[in-house]
Amino acid sequence: MGVSITPAKPLNVGVIGCGAIIAQYLSNFRRLDPINLVAVADLDPARAQAVADSYDGVRALSVDELLAADDVDLVLNLTIPAAHADIALKAIAAGKSVYGEKPLAATTAEAREVLAAAAAAGVVVGCAPDTVLGTGIQTARKAIDDGLIGAPVSATATMATPGHERWHPNPDFYYQPGGGPLLDMGPYYVSALVTLLGPVVSVVGAASHTRSQRTIGSGPREGQVVPVDIDSHVTGVLVHESGALSTLFMSFDAVKTKSPNIEIHGEKGSLIVPDPNHFDGDVQLFALGAEDWETLPVSAGYVDSGRGFGIADLAATPPGQEPRAGGRLAFHALDIMESVLESAKSGQAVAIRSTASRPAGVELVELTEVSTPVRA
Repeated sequence: MGVSITPAKPLNVGVIGCGAIIAQYLSNFRRLDPINLVAVADLDPARAQAVADSYDGVRALSVDELLAADDVDLVLNLTIPAAHADIALKAIAAGKSVYGEKPLAATTAEAREVLAAAAAAGVVVGCAPDTVLGTGIQTARKAIDDGLIGAPVSATATMATPGHERWHPNPDFYYQPGGGPLLDMGPYYVSALVTLLGPVVSVVGAASHTRSQRTIGSGPREGQVVPVDIDSHVTGVLVHESGALSTLFMSFDAVKTKSPNIEIHGEKGSLIVPDPNHFDGDVQLFALGAEDWETLPVSAGYVDSGRGFGIADLAATPPGQEPRAGGRLAFHALDIMESVLESAKSGQAVAIRSTASRPAGVELVELTEVSTPVRA
């Protein structure tokens, strides 16, 4: 166990965007002492008021009022991806730090503007996914750092689903530019791969799509047809700075897979890593010479964590240091994904123009300690 460090004072948080995902953040905020939720805003005032009514001490404000509020230190940006950069820039201009849902912005050009503005203003940028801070990815990370598989050689990352239109009542976005399997689910997988294996220096990509339209399968729009204007199957090879090679398989066309979400191979063993869209899960090791897979004990990460732990970790990050779920990692992940799609169009390898330090590992922190996150 690590020694917990309490931030000098709780971080006052205001949330912009009160859609469905806010419920997960609110549940965790109630048990994270470093976070003090003070205000919420939404384009629909009724949604903001409903959240405020459910959480003691929280005010429902307009977006402009929240951005101007003196008691908001950090804006949690839960708007749609197309609005991420606009809201982030407005918050930064108001002197506030920002933590956003993934992706950091719709494009690397917008994301670069956000990071530059934050650096000029002296504020901090954090970004989901913070699933990389949970016990699943962090236990796998510790196994690699402890040398259980020797020098990492390769990895595979697999996400296969026949399409979100089967269950999502409004799936249009997933099949328009900015959507697709890689940009939708890739942030979880790519952020995990960088956390496990380090930054990426070049990529090769290929992409395809099987259908020009999709039919909504549930909800009030059941039976309506949605046009497909993106590639719905993407494969990429990532060359890590360390020399390890990762293969991405991201598909809205494949029906099912038995492949692990992530598998890491090294000279002395192989690891099965749990779903990077979750915070926990079993890590399995097959060591060279062993007879079967071994489930490793939970040995690192925030125990029983969830969305919002990245903000608590940010609150405990010493000034001048990059948060583990920080803007640079989010930018690098977005750059990698954009470059895979660029390579798929050009048929040529693409050098990655950005980099991000492999975030420091998270020591094992039990639920009772979570209110004061560990910093190395």
